[in-house]
Amino acid sequence: MRIPPAGLFAGAAAAQRLLAGRLSTPPLLLPALPLLAAAGLLGVGAVREFHRARTTIDPVQVERASTLVTGGVLGRTRNPMYLALALMLVGHAASRRSVPALLPVAGFVWAIGRWQIAAEETALSARFGAEYQAYADRVPRWLACV
Repeated sequence: MRIPPAGLFAGAAAAQRLLAGRLSTPPLLLPALPLLAAAGLLGVGAVREFHRARTTIDPVQVERASTLVTGGVLGRTRNPMYLALALMLVGHAASRRSVPALLPVAGFVWAIGRWQIAAEETALSARFGAEYQAYADRVPRWLACV
């Protein structure tokens, strides 16, 4: 049984808090704002594309996908929602002014890639075949910078 992405995210955020320790001053939101804004745009953009296509956003039951969604932010990254969660974790570490709090970000990205994304790619490949393979060849797993 895989841990759902929300559980991995919550675990990483909790680990960040432990690693960062107690702050003597309130968290600084200014360094985190650009990261949180980018995360919001990615996450909302992805959900919008999935809703437009009238297909599931449920990461646990990917095999229920009725359409391969490749437009909008999904034309730049195959995993915009996971990228958004990773950016939120980086923003959290920045707001806490903690370099050690970046370690759970790496753990989150590794775990999502190893278990969740790998399972999703297998399911989507089985469901959409050559269409998914062409998409995977064209769009990177995490981010296209060009």
